[in-house]
Amino acid sequence: MKLLGNIMMSLAVIAALSAPVAAQDDQGTAAAQAAPAKANPVTLTGDVKAVKTVTDANGIETVQLVQPEVIVPGDRVIFGTGYANDGAEPVTDFVVTNAVPGAVRLAPDADPALVVSVDGGKSWGVLADLTSRGEDGTARAATHADVTHVRWTLERIAPGETGRLEYPAIIR
Repeated sequence: MKLLGNIMMSLAVIAALSAPVAAQDDQGTAAAQAAPAKANPVTLTGDVKAVKTVTDANGIETVQLVQPEVIVPGDRVIFGTGYANDGAEPVTDFVVTNAVPGAVRLAPDADPALVVSVDGGKSWGVLADLTSRGEDGTARAATHADVTHVRWTLERIAPGETGRLEYPAIIR
């Protein structure tokens, strides 16, 4: 029964991991709320890959990123966001914000310079500088498990330029 529960949870988590990626302007306003007169030339595509160790016929192990099928608590995943400037002009100060699904936590080996939020996107900073509230209401240092969002600001995206942003997470 536990295996069935893990499989059902895995399917629910995989569906939740497909959360949309939000593009924002430099004031943090979602691009979808921008005036319709100016189309955004930057397209975003999101994906989630499971981190799996594979052993070949010679006993050599390699780490691969694969499409998640069944995931269980403790499994590592990589959230990725691809971007492309399909326009004829450069785009500056482009902000990409990803909500961290509740079924995962930011991995401890995430880039310490990653800009994150621990309060649902109200405030931002590097994790080492943020605080959160404990169950008793007292302030404490924020942890990877407290992260609710990650954010990148791309200073300039040239016409035709593409790139990829990633962060590691662990299934709760």
